[in-house]
Amino acid sequence: MNIVRLGLRRGGLEIKEFLRQRESVVFTLAFPVILLFIFGSVFKNTIAPGVTFSQYFVAGMVASGLVNTGFQQLAISIPMSRDLGTLKRLRGTPLSPISYFIGKAIVVTAAMLFQVALLLGFGALLFGLHLPKSATLWLRFTWLILLGSACSTVLGIAFSSIPKSGRGASATVSPIVIILQFISGVFFVFSDLPKWMQDIAAVFPLKWLTQGMRSVFLPDSFALKEAGHSWEIGKIALILIAWLILGTYFSIRTFKWAKE
Repeated sequence: MNIVRLGLRRGGLEIKEFLRQRESVVFTLAFPVILLFIFGSVFKNTIAPGVTFSQYFVAGMVASGLVNTGFQQLAISIPMSRDLGTLKRLRGTPLSPISYFIGKAIVVTAAMLFQVALLLGFGALLFGLHLPKSATLWLRFTWLILLGSACSTVLGIAFSSIPKSGRGASATVSPIVIILQFISGVFFVFSDLPKWMQDIAAVFPLKWLTQGMRSVFLPDSFALKEAGHSWEIGKIALILIAWLILGTYFSIRTFKWAKE
C-alpha cells in the first residue's frame, strides 16, 4: 500500500512537472491534432462505403498518440533525467522503482486523455468522425485507452535503458516510432500495405491498438477490410496484455537510477 501511495503522489508531481514544460506540453498535445488537420484536409477520399480516410486517420492517431505520449516520451525523457542526475537523487528517497513507474503511468494517462479529447473534438467537428453510440463501444474504448497507456508506459521505461545517453535518445527512439506508425495502419490503410509489412507490424502493439480504435469509431462493415476480416477484439486484448507483461518484466530488470 505504501508503494501505491507513493506512486500516486509521484504521479501528481509528474503532472506538475509536465505542465511546467510548456514547449513539451504544446508539442505532445498539439502535434497529433496538427497531423490530423493536415492529413484530414489533404486526403478526403472514401476508402469504404460510409468511411472516409479522415475518419480512418482519426482512429489511427488516437492509437498513435498512446505511443507518442507514453513510449516515445518516456524512452527519451528518462535517459535525459538519468544524465542530469535527477534519477540518482530520487534513489536516495523512499521512492521505489514500482512507485516511479506508477507515477509515470499516471502522467501518461492524464496527457493521453486530454489529447484524445482534442482529437475526438476536432475529428467530429471537422472530419465527420462518428462518436460511439453504445455503452459497449465506450467500454471497449476505455479499456483500450487504459491498457494501451499502461503498455506504452512500461515499454517506454524498458526501452529507456537502451540509449547510451540522453543526447542520443531522440535519434534512437524517434525513427522506431515513425516506422511503426507507417507500417501499423496509422498513415495508410493497413490492408493496402505489402504482406511482409503487415506481418512485421502484427508483432508490435501499435498495429493492434489502431485496429481496436477502428473497431470503436468505424462501422462494423469495415471489419471485412481488416487483415483478419474481423475486428479480432479478443486477440487485441491478449496481445496487449502480453506486451504489458513483457514490458513490466524488462522495466523492472533493466531500469537504472544512474549511469553505469
